[in-house]
Amino acid sequence: MPGVLAVVLAGGEGTRLLPLTLSRSKPAVAFAGSYRLIDFVLNNLVNSNILKIYVLTQFKSQSLYLHLKKGWNINGISGCFIDPIPAQMRLGKRWYDGTADSVFQNLSFIQQESPKYICVFGSDHIYKMDITQMLSYHRHTKAALTVAAVRMPIEQSSSFGVIEIDENNRMIGFEEKPRNPKCIPGEPGYCLVSMGNYIFDPKTLYEETAKDNENPYSSHDFGKDIIPELFKTKPVYVYDFSKNEISGEEHRQGYWRDVGDLDTYWQAHMDLLDTPSKFSLYNPQWPLHTFYPPLPPVKYRGERPSNVQQSLICAGTLINSATIKHSVVGFECKIGENTVVENSILIGKITVGSNCHIKNTIIDKDVIINNNQTIGFDQQKDAKLSTISKGGIRVIKKGTVI
Repeated sequence: MPGVLAVVLAGGEGTRLLPLTLSRSKPAVAFAGSYRLIDFVLNNLVNSNILKIYVLTQFKSQSLYLHLKKGWNINGISGCFIDPIPAQMRLGKRWYDGTADSVFQNLSFIQQESPKYICVFGSDHIYKMDITQMLSYHRHTKAALTVAAVRMPIEQSSSFGVIEIDENNRMIGFEEKPRNPKCIPGEPGYCLVSMGNYIFDPKTLYEETAKDNENPYSSHDFGKDIIPELFKTKPVYVYDFSKNEISGEEHRQGYWRDVGDLDTYWQAHMDLLDTPSKFSLYNPQWPLHTFYPPLPPVKYRGERPSNVQQSLICAGTLINSATIKHSVVGFECKIGENTVVENSILIGKITVGSNCHIKNTIIDKDVIINNNQTIGFDQQKDAKLSTISKGGIRVIKKGTVI
């Protein structure tokens, strides 16, 4: 798509996803066995034919960098690139101070492409979006900024930027993470919240980030600082994500999940496994690309048959007369005889011995669980070997031996 440049904000530390982010940045966290969180925004961009993409990285970025290098190297195609850009410290010896500051520090890279439109998107959400439709809306309204938005139950809205609009979808109010969010008029119980996806007029982006950089009282964040002031002086319009159409996805229209904490991360996986699933990985009209390591197929072995129900099992996994229910099992896992795994996420390279029972648990890479262990049943016992989320999900950190 000529004239369109994408900037993906991938510097998130992801403290609410600890311990999954102990050794990796939030966008590099695995999802659905085969993917990383960043893959979903990249697939949305590439499937929308937007092939000039800067990925702004910061915390613990090596894992993310290797994933992009192995799975998303399109730099051999003329005029196309997906380039990770770590904090350059061109403007002083400091990290990115916020989302707006990360863009401001890289304006030289952005300006050298002379874009007509700049898409500034987050990297840690699960959704599908044809961005050409949002671009069309942005052109039609002649907006300085277009913000993608989704309806959200009021009890969940305090974690997001809450938007007010007029009858023409022009923004007339914005509050970042309010304690008492304002409902949509006529829809009590629901708010309109920002998805963290923006399309900017380049001049507006350059001017506003430069002005924000001069403000010593700013936190240099789009949601906290720039948008609340920008809509007062320039045309800021709101794109209704529920109207975005993906071929073959009619009954799943409007699915969007911010996997900001351990409970939402776990629930987004469970959404994949429902029948019908709320989010499909299997639409050939909207392929989901990632890096697939060269591994053999899944193998089921043992004297008795294994029992696998409503689960995703990735390549290289060995299952020995075990039961897997409503779970996601990543690459190169080994599940022992008579073991039961249910409502759980095994990220990859995990060994579970025989006669174990694991429930409502997230297990990070390189964990070894020996024979005759139970996890997910005794909170006092589990608290000694795992993190327990607010919703009661057990999370076992990378490299643990039980």
